[in-house]
Amino acid sequence: MASSFLNFSLLFITVYTAGGFRCYTVARCEFNSTDLRDSEFIYSDFYNKLEIIRFSSSVGKFNGYTEYGVHQAQVWNRGPELKDAKSRKEAYCANNIDIDYESVLTKSVKPSVRLHSPTPPAGNQPQMLVCSVYDFYPKHIRVSWIRDGQEVQPGVSSTEEMADGDWYYQIHSHLEYTPRSGEKISCVVEHISLKEPLVTDWDPSMPESERNQIAVGALGLILGLILSLAGFIYYRRKVKGHNLIPTN
Repeated sequence: MASSFLNFSLLFITVYTAGGFRCYTVARCEFNSTDLRDSEFIYSDFYNKLEIIRFSSSVGKFNGYTEYGVHQAQVWNRGPELKDAKSRKEAYCANNIDIDYESVLTKSVKPSVRLHSPTPPAGNQPQMLVCSVYDFYPKHIRVSWIRDGQEVQPGVSSTEEMADGDWYYQIHSHLEYTPRSGEKISCVVEHISLKEPLVTDWDPSMPESERNQIAVGALGLILGLILSLAGFIYYRRKVKGHNLIPTN
């Protein structure tokens, strides 16, 4: 299973009210395992949202992105600032990786699966099945198709894992196929949160949209019959009451 990715950052903001200028510094550590060699320490200075200088432990020196930043990088690369920046990776990243990795990256959330067909049944014509997998974490996942006990390769396409913006992900796999009588098609999801693959079988008897339409139609028919019966009973009682009125 591919390793996950996390970064944490420390933000220092200093606001100079005269003239409304803003300078701030961001120090962050990016890593995908508890091994310090798999981490990168990045230090950046910003001025009015523009990054002017950066140190990256993978590069090993300061780089400037503006005229002032280039000049400052040359000065810092010749001074004690460079040695101090190089020591920050171990001092800053090493003290936080184990804590963050245990609290976030070791957690997992089971996916939910919805198997559906966006195309109406058309006999033996090519059709499309979609296996939508939602709300899983971490990102890495495998979605495959099984047809009559054999994994299907041709006609399969898939989106990338898409972030929902709340630490969860979703992915959609498509299978284009020509229906065969008596066949069994399943979507198989493999994820670190699952003890065994999650298998969802396709029921071609009736698409979900048609089942919903029939259910709504049946409910409307029953409601119509009840209203008709109530109207008939009311009419009969009214006629019977009218017949009981004595005439002179």
